[in-house]
Amino acid sequence: MPVNGHVNLPGSKSLSNRVLMIQALSGLSFTISNLSNADDTRHLQAALNHIKEGTSQTIDIEHAGTDMRFLTSFLSMKNGTWHLTGSERMQQRPIADLVDVLKQLGASISYENKEGYPPLLIKGSSIKGGSAIINGNVSSQYISSLLLVAPYFTVGLELTLQRNLVSLPYIMMTIEVMKEFGADVNWKGNTITVKPIPYSYNQPNYVIESDWSASSYFYSMVALSNIHTKLTLSNLFKKSLQADAACATIYKQFGVESVFENNELTIIKKQHAISEFNFDFIDCPDIAQTLVVSCIGLTIPFHFTGLQTLKVKETDRIIALQREAYKFGVELNVSDDSITCHLPSTIKQETTEAIATYSDHRMAMAFAPLCLIYNTLLINDADVVSKSYPSFWNDLKSIGIDIETL
Repeated sequence: MPVNGHVNLPGSKSLSNRVLMIQALSGLSFTISNLSNADDTRHLQAALNHIKEGTSQTIDIEHAGTDMRFLTSFLSMKNGTWHLTGSERMQQRPIADLVDVLKQLGASISYENKEGYPPLLIKGSSIKGGSAIINGNVSSQYISSLLLVAPYFTVGLELTLQRNLVSLPYIMMTIEVMKEFGADVNWKGNTITVKPIPYSYNQPNYVIESDWSASSYFYSMVALSNIHTKLTLSNLFKKSLQADAACATIYKQFGVESVFENNELTIIKKQHAISEFNFDFIDCPDIAQTLVVSCIGLTIPFHFTGLQTLKVKETDRIIALQREAYKFGVELNVSDDSITCHLPSTIKQETTEAIATYSDHRMAMAFAPLCLIYNTLLINDADVVSKSYPSFWNDLKSIGIDIETL
């Protein structure tokens, strides 16, 4: 099943959500081009619109983890009484590290059910800010959430990071976007300082780069294809703020070359993959699932580390990968932050078992490239991709993949 064509990738969810938060905080009037159409971004837009209209209501962000983290800080300084909740899985995802820091800075937040977990009761008011310490090894979104609102703290923020950071590029993305909107942010040593200077912007439009995380699934497809296979992906920049731009470097080891021209990326299978692949995903955990599947499809032994944040995503992604890989005759050895696989020379030639997605968009999309190896690949709850990439299945059709909805 050869693949070929051009894909218009959706806008980056990470960039879209940050710019929407800045727009809501600042009240600035500008249009946003190529805004993500992912569920997370649509939920965030809807929540921000509802918040703008009232001062006492329940905000339900369903599965959107970024929205939960960003809105916790935002509502803490938005006058009113707010109930912030989400799906059953969201209520199992810890948020105490962020809440503890906000309370130190002057926020009024309490837990409505289980201590340390959503839903939250937030009584918003102005926050003084000041100095605080946060663990950097849990979620970069906690740090980004605090930084984004910090220009509106009365005295700003001096945030000290302790322990090893995870997903560092996402924090750098937050800081760079804040600077584009006039924020005064300085990172020295393990301390980030934000001065109480409101956001500003003198352009009528802001353009969101396409989503590098989305590109990973097409890199995987090209890697699993014949030599000379190529695809073109739209609106991706060689110099990107997105951590998952690491795809261009990583997939070189799978024989895939990346050619940038006029903000388009052409990916080409030039040679065969390496015989073994080891990588630390501490900076780009969102593409780890895709790489696991790429290695399975190419029967490449691998050892992946830096995966601790996968335990607290939409599902426990490490266990989910282990379960689904077994359906292809592949045994994954896992820990809380690593996956190792000593693959056999061949994997099952056919499988009749459907891939379970565990309400996780990335499980569906990461396993999809295996359709190039199997005559038929079944994926349950395929519409879960709407969380980050609603047009994913249609885009697969456009490059030659047969898709049937059962």
